[in-house]
Amino acid sequence: MAIKEFFLECNNCSIEFAVFICGAVVMIFELIGSRLIGPYVGTSIYAWTSLIGVILASLSLGYYFGGRFADKNSSRAILGTIIAISATMICFTVILKDVGFLLVRMPLPIEIKSIIISIILFAPASFFLGMVSPYAVRLRINKLETVGRETGNLYALSTFGSIFGTFLAGFFIIPHFGSIISLFIIAFALLIVSIFLIGKQIFKGLWIIIILLVPITLTIFYYLFNFGYYNFIIADIDTQYNRVWIYKGTDPETKKPTINFSTDPFGTQAAVFSDGTDDLVFDYTKFFRLAGYLSPNIKNALMIGGCVYTYPRDFVKNFPEAHMDIVEIDPTMTEIAKKYFYFKESSNITIFNQDGRIFLNENKKKYDVIFGDAFNSASSIPFQLTTREMVKKEFDSLNDDGVVLLNVISSISGEKGKFLRAEYATYKEIFPIVLVFLASDPSSPGESQNVIIVALKSEKAFDREIIGEEFREYLSHLWAGPIITDMPVLTDDFAPVEYYKRKSI
Repeated sequence: MAIKEFFLECNNCSIEFAVFICGAVVMIFELIGSRLIGPYVGTSIYAWTSLIGVILASLSLGYYFGGRFADKNSSRAILGTIIAISATMICFTVILKDVGFLLVRMPLPIEIKSIIISIILFAPASFFLGMVSPYAVRLRINKLETVGRETGNLYALSTFGSIFGTFLAGFFIIPHFGSIISLFIIAFALLIVSIFLIGKQIFKGLWIIIILLVPITLTIFYYLFNFGYYNFIIADIDTQYNRVWIYKGTDPETKKPTINFSTDPFGTQAAVFSDGTDDLVFDYTKFFRLAGYLSPNIKNALMIGGCVYTYPRDFVKNFPEAHMDIVEIDPTMTEIAKKYFYFKESSNITIFNQDGRIFLNENKKKYDVIFGDAFNSASSIPFQLTTREMVKKEFDSLNDDGVVLLNVISSISGEKGKFLRAEYATYKEIFPIVLVFLASDPSSPGESQNVIIVALKSEKAFDREIIGEEFREYLSHLWAGPIITDMPVLTDDFAPVEYYKRKSI
């Protein structure tokens, strides 16, 4: 009897509190959403546009149908049920989180893939969360004279909850708990709110099934039967910036076992041999060794985009007297590199956890070589690292005979080469000599591949005899054909990098 009395008392739980919590959940859900779709469609403007658009559309439908439904049948128990169904839909999102694996390889534009995945994962829960505010307004309005005030109060609370949820998710929940646990946290919060709103009616059999058994069953299903799509995964990690997969693989050329790093399904961003072989896995990273030909007396080097520091390890081995500053925006990468990729801290290396552009904006140091290997998703370089203003910062940060080696993924000709041609034009505006090396297949300029842009601050860097067979091999990949000047220079004001790159995905 005491328990029923407790729920009777809780039936008077503030509707305002429920609106606040649901407002917070909407924003937390949206921020987590970027982590769920990121591995499949990246975190580009297309992914964010689809995610935000789908959630807003679903909320709008929820507002519409929630208002109509509230006029016909309004009670705290029904409002609690709507919130509980939202929690259940969030649990379904967890179960379906890897639906992207089934869609990502379909021959569809990335915009369409993003929209489809967003609809499947986020539309159902967002729809029911959208029903909460108009339903709460209907419950709170007792007389016509207070309609405006009550409506304003509830929507202000919902918005304040969204603000609170944004900071809570970004600064605490996601960094500390990751995507999946965070989803279960907000689902649990919604269940608690729904239980207090439903009150004593929760003891009726149907209510218990809807409110408790379905979400709990889904949670148990996920943890007991989550065989997923990828049994080869070693670790699935949420960092401050990405969802990271670490998995076992095999190098197609040497057939040696590898440990791979990936943030999206479009390729592997880094790898090391797991059999003790002390060499670079990817051929394109070996082209960074051209620095030894272009600047044989390297004292100071800068690398923008460290990832798990596979090339820096090689740099330290080949230039034991030199020092490398590494700018890697994600601090978790260092721990991942140490744990899975055999990275060891060295007096030859200093790591800065900062955006590469911000670092160069504040930099006063001069370097012999600057390496660029920073990507966000879907083979796209963050736009602020591609522009004329950025290239000028690189130029100013180099010694008189300094050189830039930048890795991009593109072709030279055709639609797939738009980004390369735009970036080439941008470097040509600042540097007197710009060269292009096709790292994978120098005979296929129309195919998307790793391309190394080499920008020289003076002619001296390329005015010497070839030393060593290795350099001879790299230099044989130099593109000697024309590069069409049909693309505008990239600037901070206009740098549609993701639009250019979408043609090659």
